Amino acid sequence: MSPAIVFSAQSGNQVLPSLANRIVIAVLALIVIAIPAAAAQPMPLRYCQAYSAARSIFSLPVSIAERYSFFRREGLNFKLIVPIPGGSDKMIDALHDDTCDVTHVAVPFLIRAALGGSDAVAITAEFTNPIYSLVVKSEIKSYNDLKEKLIGLADEAGTISISTRKLLAMHGVRAGDFRVKIIEGTPARWSCLRRGECDAVPLGQPQDLLALKEGFQMLGISTDAVPDFLYTVTAARRSWAAQHQDAVTRYIRAMGAAFKFLRAPANRQSVIKTIVESTDTPADIARQTLQLFFEPERNVLPHRGEINLKGLSQVLAFMAEAGLLKGPLPPADRFVDLHYLQAAGVK
Repeated sequence: MSPAIVFSAQSGNQVLPSLANRIVIAVLALIVIAIPAAAAQPMPLRYCQAYSAARSIFSLPVSIAERYSFFRREGLNFKLIVPIPGGSDKMIDALHDDTCDVTHVAVPFLIRAALGGSDAVAITAEFTNPIYSLVVKSEIKSYNDLKEKLIGLADEAGTISISTRKLLAMHGVRAGDFRVKIIEGTPARWSCLRRGECDAVPLGQPQDLLALKEGFQMLGISTDAVPDFLYTVTAARRSWAAQHQDAVTRYIRAMGAAFKFLRAPANRQSVIKTIVESTDTPADIARQTLQLFFEPERNVLPHRGEINLKGLSQVLAFMAEAGLLKGPLPPADRFVDLHYLQAAGVK
């Protein structure tokens, strides 16, 4: 930059400004340049995901938001962190030990942590009413055949095990009629079934559809036995979210855009491609998965990330039925903060 030229009032001659003036001018110029550069810097946001979810269909909303730059469009420097293999019961811990800022978590684990003293709350929904298939070895033809057999279940405090036990009980198979092995994550349960160690397991998509393709049998699905409920959410600590309201709101807007994108029929092929590449799933299985979700509409996904408090209340009821909570049950709104959804324009 050329030094500014001034004129002497007495002589009219051009005079170079003093060294001090030139320094001030240079500093001001640097500030003017730096302000827009600083404003353009994206906000950092660390998102934790359990290993069991990272390559499953339950990573789909985040995968879409990353692939199609919805986080970047909202000015976020989004970083995905997979902290612990399995780890569904450790996701809230990751917020408290500063591994991440927000985390994917199944609702029962959020409830359990909050009742144990955590200030974590749900800020947006990820999956609302999942479909889990009870998949069995080919020689098992009925529910009665499961008696004395080994069933691989998820954590007993989670909705997968609760809904699977309700499905079994609906068909006359009750606790004590079968042996149980606790296995966290659909991929791990699928491996147990394939190895022949488990006789039956609840599987989400796409593993349940892959199992059928390989000759395994499906006895029923979780939605046969349970009403709508809230399955997974993004959670954050109240204290952290209050200090980072803008980042939280931007995250919710990006997720809302992802839900809108993956629900649009015109984007079906793009969503199939995302499933194939993010979960190593064949295209025909990815297509069947979306058909299962949307043809007809089964309320598997939220529309924009909205939190269904009635669905959260149903999770509390499930946990009470399983003996995991004692009455009187806390209200559902204890475990959410709807402020950020409202700020993002989601009702």
